[in-house]
Amino acid sequence: MGDVFKALADPTRRTILDELADRDDQTLFEICSRLLTKHQLDSTRQAISQHLDVLEAAGLIDVRREGRYKLHSINRGPLEHIVDRWLDRS
Repeated sequence: MGDVFKALADPTRRTILDELADRDDQTLFEICSRLLTKHQLDSTRQAISQHLDVLEAAGLIDVRREGRYKLHSINRGPLEHIVDRWLDRS
């Protein structure tokens, strides 16, 4: 769970997760474009790719290949564990 919190500590990674929560199955190019147009985040593709690697290592996103494209989707599982652990006390 430590990796999840480390991944969520960065505001750019949280914004990437917001975008993937909005629309799954995005390529690196699509993510970079949405970050620039919607959030004025002008990061390089390499920087965004590194952020995606951190999110994938933490289990917060899933990546699958479709032809020559890598499609990124949010994985809500680790976030649900956080909610179950501390917030869902019904």
